[in-house]
Amino acid sequence: MNVKSCLTTLVLLSSFSVPALAAPVASLDYSGEYLCKGNNITVGDYEVTIYLKKNRRNSTSQVSVYDLATHTENKQSYTGQAITRGKQLAMTFKLSDAKYAEFSTGMGQFTKVGKNGWAFKNDYYEPDDTGGNYGHETCTMKPVSATHPASSPAARH
Repeated sequence: MNVKSCLTTLVLLSSFSVPALAAPVASLDYSGEYLCKGNNITVGDYEVTIYLKKNRRNSTSQVSVYDLATHTENKQSYTGQAITRGKQLAMTFKLSDAKYAEFSTGMGQFTKVGKNGWAFKNDYYEPDDTGGNYGHETCTMKPVSATHPASSPAARH
């Protein structure tokens, strides 16, 4: 066997034994307005609206960063951040604007809804003086035509 044949055989064998390098997966964009229905032991059943706006400057091909704003039924507003990797979600937002603010922390998973929509389920924890409060939410994106990103609170951050 000559050198050229040996090199060709070696290249062919190595291509089967080494997995091909995968190109980076482009991150998904979950920006939008979500109607959430949730429950916790302090409040019971409730509804909130969450606005997610992708922070493109700080996002990468693997991890997306979002500005987050939440509005409750009783007109309370909270701001925070969220990050996603694939369909995984982590979020945190301030429960008060005090100097030593407490933060709610949540984690969830996105699922596709229809052609262009998303939904996520979120489990969260809110600390307080009585040991904390746990809850869960199911949030469904409002149709794009119904959202007004320029007027949403997250768009102002």
